[in-house]
Amino acid sequence: MRHTVIVNARAGTVLEVGAHAFSERLTAAFAAHGSTAEVKLVAPRELDDALALAVQTSDAVPVIAGGDGTINRVLPVLIQAACPVGILPMGTVNVLGRDLGLLGPLEQQVAALCEGEPVEMDVGRVNDRLFHSISGLGFFSLMAREREYARRRFPFSRVAAFGVAATRSILFTRPISVDIRIGSEHLVVDADAVLVTVNRFDGAEWRRERLDAGIFEVHVLNAGGLYSRSKAALSVVSGRWRFSRNLTSFTGDEVVLRRRDKRRGHVTFDGEVERRSGSLTYRLLPRAFRVIAARSSRALSSEAGNRLA
Repeated sequence: MRHTVIVNARAGTVLEVGAHAFSERLTAAFAAHGSTAEVKLVAPRELDDALALAVQTSDAVPVIAGGDGTINRVLPVLIQAACPVGILPMGTVNVLGRDLGLLGPLEQQVAALCEGEPVEMDVGRVNDRLFHSISGLGFFSLMAREREYARRRFPFSRVAAFGVAATRSILFTRPISVDIRIGSEHLVVDADAVLVTVNRFDGAEWRRERLDAGIFEVHVLNAGGLYSRSKAALSVVSGRWRFSRNLTSFTGDEVVLRRRDKRRGHVTFDGEVERRSGSLTYRLLPRAFRVIAARSSRALSSEAGNRLA
């Protein structure tokens, strides 16, 4: 088996160990499972073109290596791919990697990828912008922005960068007033954050049982100041966030968010942050592409589908 691995040269794992050492380690990991890997480290702005070329090569399995933001950046290529694409999670949070059962050290992830199976995955669209897992306003967008700043200050310590970003976000988040429409429901809230997820997350690890359930879930963190944000952060770490009194959740297949102050605000898409104004209309692209998941993740998805059926 052959793999063509497109690597974000700015991914946290690459920066920590160095490009040459990382490339050699990755090649050896695939070789241990009888696969020849062609590793291409490219700048972030060249990722989509490099992956598009790899997808067109019929005799090799295309793989994209990077964090959630990297996967977000290449979503237009992924939804047009005729073949399943592998993912190697190399970022700070790796939400999608956990959902796919790709955990642990690099060698363990490669083993799971080589033995994995394709699964179908829903994608969200916000106006003209795609996202695969999470989009948010308020605290969550500030957290993503602060994390990017912290990574530049602590390029070789993702834990330190994450800690600094979380602390600053808790301290400096300001409430926003948001008009929310979910199907036929309409509400106006004052919130520290509004989070929209593609399908349903659970637990401290923020894992999805299904990637193709065809729903959005909307979480509203009620405005309550520093104390409530700290409690919400603690509930996320403990895995009890669904029982938090400060959090309200809804589900639907279409969501519209609008800031009532009509200002341009920061919106996060899988950790990537942009300034947006006007209404944000969230729509689903059901089973938009196929991605390779670990066998255990595939089994879990199948069992969840049987329970729902």
